[in-house]
Amino acid sequence: MEKRSSPKHQNTSWDIAKAEELYGIHRWSNDYFGLNSRGEVTAKTLNTEVPLLNIIEEMAERDLQMPVLLRIENILDAQLFRLNEAFRKAICEVGYNNHYRGVYPIKVNQQAQVVEEIAAFGARFNHGFEVGSKPEMIAVLATLRDPGSLIICNGYKDAEFVELGLNAIKLGFDCFFVVETPAELPIIIERSRALGVEPMIGVRAKMTSQVSGHWNSTSGDRSVFGLTSTQLIAAVDLLKKENMLHCLQLLHCHLGSQIPNIRDIRSGIVEACRYYTDLVNEGAALTHIDLGGGLAVDYTGAKSNDGQSRNYSLEEYCEDIVDTLKTTFDQYDIAHPTIVTESGRATVAYGSVLLFNILDVTSFEPEKALCASDHEHPQLEKMREIFEYLTPERAQECFNDAHFHRQEIRELFKQGQLDLRNRSIAENLFLEILQRIAAMLDDMKRIPADLEGLKVSLSDIYYGNFSLFQSLPDIWAIDQLFPIIPVHRLNEEPDRQAVLADITCDCDGKIDRFIDPWEGSAQTLPLHSLKKNEEYYLGVFLIGAYQETLGDLHNLFGDTNVVSVRLNSDGTYDFVKEIHGDTIADVLSYVEYQPKEMYLQFRNTAEQAVKEGRITARERQNMMKTFNASMQGYTYYEK
Repeated sequence: MEKRSSPKHQNTSWDIAKAEELYGIHRWSNDYFGLNSRGEVTAKTLNTEVPLLNIIEEMAERDLQMPVLLRIENILDAQLFRLNEAFRKAICEVGYNNHYRGVYPIKVNQQAQVVEEIAAFGARFNHGFEVGSKPEMIAVLATLRDPGSLIICNGYKDAEFVELGLNAIKLGFDCFFVVETPAELPIIIERSRALGVEPMIGVRAKMTSQVSGHWNSTSGDRSVFGLTSTQLIAAVDLLKKENMLHCLQLLHCHLGSQIPNIRDIRSGIVEACRYYTDLVNEGAALTHIDLGGGLAVDYTGAKSNDGQSRNYSLEEYCEDIVDTLKTTFDQYDIAHPTIVTESGRATVAYGSVLLFNILDVTSFEPEKALCASDHEHPQLEKMREIFEYLTPERAQECFNDAHFHRQEIRELFKQGQLDLRNRSIAENLFLEILQRIAAMLDDMKRIPADLEGLKVSLSDIYYGNFSLFQSLPDIWAIDQLFPIIPVHRLNEEPDRQAVLADITCDCDGKIDRFIDPWEGSAQTLPLHSLKKNEEYYLGVFLIGAYQETLGDLHNLFGDTNVVSVRLNSDGTYDFVKEIHGDTIADVLSYVEYQPKEMYLQFRNTAEQAVKEGRITARERQNMMKTFNASMQGYTYYEK
């Protein structure tokens, strides 16, 4: 493999600009995060910057220990504003003769704080909601206030679901039932007649346009949801038969989720317009076209058509949609419909950050080498001899020899012919050899294939106070990349390369793939050496979409502490809401334990030990206090 040079290999003086470049903050942050002169990551909005470290310090004063999910309400508001404003400008510039109505699909993040903030700030834009289940419908009905707000009902709908939507129409909401399967339409017709409410009906067309990215199976012939062309005609014929074709007012065409390539979006819209046009020609009274989700988040900051990036701006996205709709509908002489999109990921991803502290580090560096003894084992002598011919030209040979002799020593240990102390010396010598080889790699013109992953194999393991499965499930499930960086000390050059491990008892509870500004992704993350008696904090950014609702209780680690802050224009900030994370009693109750019964059972076990003379009554009482305090404590590591 030919050696490649990149900025991260250059030995130049360190400064804030280099930290910014190394972690790529300006590329993925959408201008919501930055760095100050002290090397601290800041949250940016309202022409002000607030260091996250300041917020962390005030969390500690409020007994909100790490890990913490930090929500910044202004960022959520700003994303809603940017989306609606970008569509407004595109409509004006293109001369589109209708308006835009955004809806937020609450499956992306159903947490009450998020949904309530979107409803409150989004009211000025008549920003609505998309729901896919009865619980989500009830959450929306209890949150929306203004008549005329748009509700899109997707997913499978039974009679009760339909009745909830019809009640929403009675209350003055524009609630559309999007028919996903042929079986739903008769239920909508029957319930609407029983309640005497005329339904607002939409149909979801199964798109054949295939998009790229992680979630391209949500479009195309094998999509789970949507009606085929034959089923669409059958739905039209049924509505005609029931004298209800005028109720068909919306066409739903979901192009895909996290669409990285703008060309796929334009192609899909052309197909959607054809469905819309022919349904109008069939007599449907269509007034709305819902293009679903698709607006991507550039997690890596690469601005590419990679599945975790996007090759377009928000403005380009809106302009392409509006221009394509206008051009196509004008061609067919069709009145311009209301444009609806269901942007969820792009709305909420930026506003949430997972913050956690590092608890410990495992490094693969040798201890101080011991001098050879007079009667040292011959295999140890052979390992020491490797240092005599260790040169870049013979690096591969030395690498092979070191592995051979170490394996021989391990076999001798298993056979009882070598003691533990001598095995320890051998392992130490092995690490010393590998570290010296690794130090030579940057100066080698050609790196042998066996040595390409050497630095990664010698990288540190930093143990973070979090659960990957609870807080970052997409990293484990679909290899999602999120920006991960230290939130302070960035005025110091990182001197370690590391992977991250969580505190679950699972080998999968690790992060060993990171965003790299030059290579796209890397197997290690640049970090700083820990300082004695000083906390080291990392932040995982852009996690507002899906991570909170997909998390599980691996090892019974529960929800983290949650803090919502609002930044003020004078540089101050307010703690708006705070929720203490799950206690041990909480998570035990989730898996069918009864905490009160558990306390009683432990009390009986301890009392029996008193009777048998194994502990004193005072010791029993102290045990009960510890047991009870633990039950009410945080599930994560507490200091």
